[in-house]
Amino acid sequence: MIYLDYNATTPLCDAARDAMLPYLERRFGNPSSVHAAGREARAAIDNARDKLAALLHAKPNEIIFTSGGTESCNLAVFGLARRRSAGGGHIISAKTEHHAVLNTVEHLEKNENFQVTWLDVSRDGIIDPDQLASAIRPETRLVSIMTANNETGVLQPMREISQICRERGVLLHTDMVQAFGKVSVDLSLVDAASFAAHKFYGPKGAGFLFLRSGLSIQPIMFGGAHENERRPGTENVAAIAGMAAAAEWTLHDRESEQKREARLRDELWTRISENVPDAKQNCANAPRLANTLNVSLLGLDSEMLLIALDLEGVCASSGSACMVGSVVASHVLLATGLPIERARSVVRFSLGKWTTADEIKAAGDAIQKIVERLHTRKSAYAVA
Repeated sequence: MIYLDYNATTPLCDAARDAMLPYLERRFGNPSSVHAAGREARAAIDNARDKLAALLHAKPNEIIFTSGGTESCNLAVFGLARRRSAGGGHIISAKTEHHAVLNTVEHLEKNENFQVTWLDVSRDGIIDPDQLASAIRPETRLVSIMTANNETGVLQPMREISQICRERGVLLHTDMVQAFGKVSVDLSLVDAASFAAHKFYGPKGAGFLFLRSGLSIQPIMFGGAHENERRPGTENVAAIAGMAAAAEWTLHDRESEQKREARLRDELWTRISENVPDAKQNCANAPRLANTLNVSLLGLDSEMLLIALDLEGVCASSGSACMVGSVVASHVLLATGLPIERARSVVRFSLGKWTTADEIKAAGDAIQKIVERLHTRKSAYAVA
């Protein structure tokens, strides 16, 4: 199997597995219990919080553990938007956000009397900072812009976005789920940031929200005083320990690894472009994650392409992995102005630490073979 879907999820690294095992076996105490077994579990959470804070140059009390990126985004958007009153206000976000933010903002707009400004993006998927600046009002509660897009890998100009929000006194949240471990993360630019362990070789079902010290947030769940009364529920001790270990492991060679993945990504595109004349690379001119290649194979359907790739032993996707197996035209690419037929022929390849040059060559050969076969079959149907 050639796995080229690292943006969907990553394999669990050995460091994370080793950190988790003790808390899946004999160290099983509830971290809220006062006895020795509970204190042992609590120490694991405290150590993980300290480690993540150190890696991110944050304070331990600025880390809120959650079940993953979606909950972290929900907590940030709901919690910060609702913090000043029972309802109403103004929120700014972008049309290319992950559904964890997109659907949360839409809920506030439809059900809680919030007004929303949806920022446009350029052909390459980048917001216009001038549009952001002009959209901010006295009643603007929150701006939420993702750092790196999960489908295209496009990086937003977070430093410029931060400066605009700081000058106007508006809170800024960013979805950093795809960014962490791939690009340099500067939390001094934002007020809140969301993370998910399984995107950086940690376990599924674990994540965290960075919330700047001194900011209050309205909980979205109730039932206990965990996480300083910001997120109730017995903590997933093993996953939290594994997440911190994975973060440390991922960052130790980040720069060299991203250069390696960029070379492999470019090699894959070279092979595709040379052998598939109708292939188009999407958002190619924007700053992007080193591991992400978003391609339209014109005249072919994404679902058919993904099935064919799977049969050839290549794992890829058409965009977000959070749409429960559905293959639809990407809202991200449609927002860039991409024609519907090109958006419906998209395949996303995302590379990671275990991607090899031999796999890239084999994947390129498989893509060429599939496209030729599908075009031949399509031509035969047309003649018939």
